[in-house]
Amino acid sequence: MTLAGWEHVYTGKVRDLYSSPAHPGLVLMVASDRVSAFDHVLKPGIPGKGELLTRLSMWWFAQLTAVPNHLAAGIVPPEFDGRAMLAKSLDMYPIECVVRGYLSGSGWVEYQKSQSVCGIALPAGLADGDRLPEPIYTPAFKAPMGEHDENITFERSVELVGADVAAALRDASLAVFARASAIAESRGVILADTKFEFGADPATGELTLADEVLTSDSSRYWDAADYSAGRRGLSFDKQIVRDWLAAHWDKTGTPPALPADIVERTAARYRELIERLTGTVSE
Repeated sequence: MTLAGWEHVYTGKVRDLYSSPAHPGLVLMVASDRVSAFDHVLKPGIPGKGELLTRLSMWWFAQLTAVPNHLAAGIVPPEFDGRAMLAKSLDMYPIECVVRGYLSGSGWVEYQKSQSVCGIALPAGLADGDRLPEPIYTPAFKAPMGEHDENITFERSVELVGADVAAALRDASLAVFARASAIAESRGVILADTKFEFGADPATGELTLADEVLTSDSSRYWDAADYSAGRRGLSFDKQIVRDWLAAHWDKTGTPPALPADIVERTAARYRELIERLTGTVSE
């Protein structure tokens, strides 16, 4: 999209980035309605998804004032009102800072093979969806565009960014996760796992929380009542899309278009999470 005064610099699976000579040191992050699964952007998108993700990120940043974040003061262009954040440009670290409070997803797959996740030994006998004795930090290396991120050990993260930075990323991630988990739990929602991204402020070197934070796209949320009743894995995210796609596509060629009911059910889960966490109704 052409935007007066702004230059498009990057398109990801979900977000687009813009820069402007009038705003040196800042970037405009725009969340689209695109939805991806199995490394493919799917059609159609999820109506309102960009606004919902932006709204949730902004709400979480407001709850996490103890850690510096990348938000910058300024006016978002009206074309992207509600779906964009004006942010400071950072020197980003090549680490996905994943924290897991529960065993699920790729962590469950790895545990079945080695009884560990990213080099962290776990108790025997755990099942898919079990709560871990304590949250664990399981970093991943951010792969080049088009490739899969790679789960790594903490020791490997030290090799990538140095001991001091690796420790700071781990400690900040666990602290933010603990704060967010308590907030979610108080609203009847389980934060099973999430990923954070951090960068260094180029002016001060300060560790800064960046990108989206604790959204349905970067986190796995479960309904606490469903979990207690034994219904695990009912996420407030695009799991509906993943499940439908896995049942109707062999992962070769172009993925099929999503049916209207799958799109609407997914949008409803995104809206429900925001309503549960923030206490306000999504339009």
